Formats: sequence, C-alpha cells, structure tokens
Amino acid sequence: MRRTAVTAALLTGALALAGCGSDSAADSKADAKAELSVSAAYMPQPVSDSMAAGFLTIANKGGTADELTSVTSDIGEVTVHETVDSAMQEVKELPVPAHGELVLKSGGSHLMFEKLKRKPKQGETVSVELHFAQSDPVTVKMPVKSVTYTPGSGH
Repeated sequence: MRRTAVTAALLTGALALAGCGSDSAADSKADAKAELSVSAAYMPQPVSDSMAAGFLTIANKGGTADELTSVTSDIGEVTVHETVDSAMQEVKELPVPAHGELVLKSGGSHLMFEKLKRKPKQGETVSVELHFAQSDPVTVKMPVKSVTYTPGSGH
C-alpha cells in the first residue's frame, strides 16, 4: 500500500511538472515570434522621372528572425537591393534578425522604385507595404525629403 502511495505521489509530481513545462513552452513560443516596427523611413526627392530610392529601419524586438521578402507601392514597382563591392544587385529577401535591425540606407541595402507613375515631390508622402516571410505586412508612410537629405542632419 505504501509503495502505491509513493508511486501515486511521484506520478502526481511528474504530471504537475509536465504541466509547468507546457506553460513554459507556450511562453517561449510566444517569445519566439518576430515583433517588427519601422522607423526612419524616407525617400529623397527623385531626380529621375522613372526611378527613386527609399530607406528605412526595421527593428525586430522578438525572439525569431524574419525576412523582408517584397515591397509594394501604388506609386510604381518596388524591388529590394543590396550594395556589394559598390555594385547594386536585386535580392529576393533581406534578413531581419531576432533582437536586431535591418537598416536600409544610402550606399547599402535599399528600396528601388521603378516605373514611377508620378514623380514624388519634397513634402509629399509615399505609401509602401512591406511583406515578410512570417509576419503580417506593415504599411509605412514614407515622407519625401530633399535630394540632399541625410538622416540626423536635419535637412
């Protein structure tokens, strides 16, 4: 009888621990989600009637990496480019690391707008939708800045 009581106590303890383990697994699964936000978005006023560039920063506070896979805009076609050895090349995706950032900036990775339906002017806003491998799309209002605008310079 005593052996049965000890076995029952051990089994109950094991089940209780298993229950705790599943809660922890659920918590860590929630932590494992990407948490994306966008900042510092802008487009320098295009000098060309058909092409423009766009820059922004995507922060990921979540525990899982994601990928920027495409960008759409009503102003024209948008592709994602990176600069390697001073040469631009289109890429299918760019990583957004867990607990990190993807920075699109002049001279580096950036958005390329082509076949513009209209030429955006300084002071206007261009809307883009960022698409990711795992996260929901994010819509960003991208202000059009002066041709010579540099982030942090105030002009």
